Amino acid sequence: MLGENEELSRLIINCLSRDLQGNSEIFACLALHAIANISGREMATSLLNEVQQLLVSGSHTSFVRKKAALCLLRLFRKFPEIFEAIDWAPKILYMMDDRDFGTALGVASLVTALAQVYPEAYYGAVTKAVNRLHKIVIEKDFTSEYVYYKIAVPWLQVKLLRLLQYFPGPADLQVFRRLNDVLAYIISHSAEVPKNVQHNNAQNAILFEAINLCIHLDPASELVDQTLGLLSNFIIAKETNSRYLALETMCHLAATGARNCLDSLRVNQDTIVASLKDKDISVRRRALDLLYSMCDQNNVRVIVAELLQYLPIADFAIREEMVLKIAILTEKFAMEYSWYVDVVLQLITVAGEFVSDDIWFRVVQIITNNEVLQEYAVATILTALRSPTCHETTVKVGGCVLGEYGHLIANMPGCAPIDQFTALHTKFPICSVQTRALLLTTYVKFMNLFPEIKGEIIAVFKQHQSVLDVELQQRANEYLRLATRDDGDELLQTVCEEMPAYPERESALLLKLNQKIADTEDKRTWIIGGKDANTEVAKAKAIRDAAIAAAGGAGTNGVPRPVAAGKGLLKTFEDKLQESNNPPAGSTEEADLLKAIELSKLDMPDGGLSETIQKPTTPAAAPTVDALGAGVIDYSLAKPVVKALSGGMDDSTLYSRLVTAANGLLHRDANLEIGLKTEYREHIGRIAIFFGNRSSHAITSLAAEIQADPKQVRVTLLQPLPSIIPPGTQLHQIYKVECLGVCDPLSLLNVACAIGDGISLNVPVNLSLRLPILLTKFVTPIQLPANDFFQRWKQIGGPPRESQAVFRPASGTVVATSDLAKIITSLGLGIIKYVDDSPLSVVGAGIFNASELGKVGCMVRLEKNEQYEMYRLTVRTTNEIVSDVLRAQIEECVALHI
Repeated sequence: MLGENEELSRLIINCLSRDLQGNSEIFACLALHAIANISGREMATSLLNEVQQLLVSGSHTSFVRKKAALCLLRLFRKFPEIFEAIDWAPKILYMMDDRDFGTALGVASLVTALAQVYPEAYYGAVTKAVNRLHKIVIEKDFTSEYVYYKIAVPWLQVKLLRLLQYFPGPADLQVFRRLNDVLAYIISHSAEVPKNVQHNNAQNAILFEAINLCIHLDPASELVDQTLGLLSNFIIAKETNSRYLALETMCHLAATGARNCLDSLRVNQDTIVASLKDKDISVRRRALDLLYSMCDQNNVRVIVAELLQYLPIADFAIREEMVLKIAILTEKFAMEYSWYVDVVLQLITVAGEFVSDDIWFRVVQIITNNEVLQEYAVATILTALRSPTCHETTVKVGGCVLGEYGHLIANMPGCAPIDQFTALHTKFPICSVQTRALLLTTYVKFMNLFPEIKGEIIAVFKQHQSVLDVELQQRANEYLRLATRDDGDELLQTVCEEMPAYPERESALLLKLNQKIADTEDKRTWIIGGKDANTEVAKAKAIRDAAIAAAGGAGTNGVPRPVAAGKGLLKTFEDKLQESNNPPAGSTEEADLLKAIELSKLDMPDGGLSETIQKPTTPAAAPTVDALGAGVIDYSLAKPVVKALSGGMDDSTLYSRLVTAANGLLHRDANLEIGLKTEYREHIGRIAIFFGNRSSHAITSLAAEIQADPKQVRVTLLQPLPSIIPPGTQLHQIYKVECLGVCDPLSLLNVACAIGDGISLNVPVNLSLRLPILLTKFVTPIQLPANDFFQRWKQIGGPPRESQAVFRPASGTVVATSDLAKIITSLGLGIIKYVDDSPLSVVGAGIFNASELGKVGCMVRLEKNEQYEMYRLTVRTTNEIVSDVLRAQIEECVALHI
């Protein structure tokens, strides 16, 4: 009776506020219900902070705190823009440890919603969720009232397992092992099917969320391999819920594109096809989704044939979606043009009323853009038009295609111009107005292609000169006037010229399909479709993981991949590199940096295979030469000359900070303060230089200029600087910087001015300051699978495109791996996961961008030896000069801990 837009709802804000602040638990809960259900923007803004205080307050009961968490969840979904999610993150995350399971469940639901929008701020939920699951599943830390059919708090387990799917895996090795133990326990104790339905449902809910989490962390793990057999049994189970969940989980497997997953799906292909005839429509939908996701060039003919066979008896509710997916699969995996045309015509014949305009538009585009297809397509469509059961959509396609390419078959038996005209015109009376208008346009094109049937076509135009429909009447009169002009057929030929090829663009069918897939409140971490359909999702995950890693939250050396309990240890970089030298039989995948993120026109030539890196055995004393023969540089013996970063000049604290930071001070004294604010995108940068007058006198004759190598960096002044800065005033100038090649680290800012000192009003000042216009500023991070990383690492090969250094840091002590990851990400590189399970190394990759040199792929591996307090840095790029410069810059940043 009282909606959120009613005036009365605004008048009760004070009453609700008093109830929230009162001592009555019942009144507080009623107020929370009212706020969640009838609050408008004004009420939500006014009471949001009070609801949040109820959640974190220790003076209220767990029942009120649970209601407060659910109320905040509702408000966040209705008005996310007013929610102070980042500021409240520490307090909300703290409530995940509440001893009351009901409160913990409500907070977990809230954090799940927030984590989808603010993953960096709520990454701390990973450790808390894993520890809570470990206490429940492994340590059995729960009371009997929270046991539901022998399952401890299944709702909380499901919610926490789902929450973990919105983050990269735990960075801490101990936390990861706890998570691995939990997942292994859940999977190993779910093999038997309980007889009680409620017990079975609770167990399956937890099991399938655990499987989805395993797939999310690493689809190639041994835990996922264990679950493949379970899923094969579930899709033939008696319970409808089990079959539904198994098919949906298999869709998740197909979305990863992992070889072990796809092989398992192919084994169960017949069972999945049989699920199309399941008695439950929800199961039939999931079977359709799975067949669509697992389809590839090897099985496309079988799957499309099965779908076409099932299409006539399919439910009307899913028939349009089936038609769309058949059309997409046929176009995507067609190896022969003739097969594509045959399937589409069969599709139109079987379910023409469900074939949308987007589908037949796409057919016409493909025929127009492929000359080798045109003759076969025209002949096949003409045969289809003669069928008595020909659908109107076939007439539309025939009208478009015959009018353009009918001349290609005019000399074939039964395909004469009059035969083509007759085949179309016999369908004319039974078609809609829109189709008849299209056919009139086809007829005028016939008149240009086949002058011998001009008389029959003119008769049709005259017949429609006075029809009631305005569109038909206008076309008939215009075409008739065009056909009977006295100046010959020159204008007709110009108007009826052959249509040019359509521009290549993304198929509209995929966009239409994605619009049909509705999202739930908790968004999926994948979308229905194969690996290609999840490319954008993978990019978004890579960006998210890089942001979390940059914030110091996620793994620094990649997240350890799950392994089954008691099966194997974490593998080193060398182990995995050796494994990649022996790929599985039948593997034809080519590793490429473009697989992770679509970078335009990246050219990376193949190199020889690198030698396997052998770790040195433990010697009695600290080595002075690395196992590969590289000399050890000891930065701790003396303050180094910073050549790569400062062009041979002494190191500066302010300058060093700007090497890895975008903004900061460049110079500061009693009179003048100079700061930088920079922004770089690929090979283009913008530098704003701020000049602040800290003295009580005006700064006059101010001039500033950037000095850089014009062969490597092009500097353009966008906003000049005034020559006078009044006291207490800050002014700025803006430059555009374009990277042409390998940046010279010696870029300077030359400043000249005059400053009053209270005695003489004209004291000249000249400054020459180093500017951090470095190679790393033009590096963009990327993420890519471990297998692709190893393949590309080997292809680049060793020297000269590999540059390596072994060194001891200036402090004499190596830093934590998380600090190394921060340095790598601050230099523009992305942290690569699953490459090295060792907690003592960091692996990264990026793209160096230069307008003349082009794009250069960069791969970095940084190892530390805690016994000897040393680092080994290996850089491989597709340009040997870039390898040396990038290695030098990273080396000195790590050695000096910049």
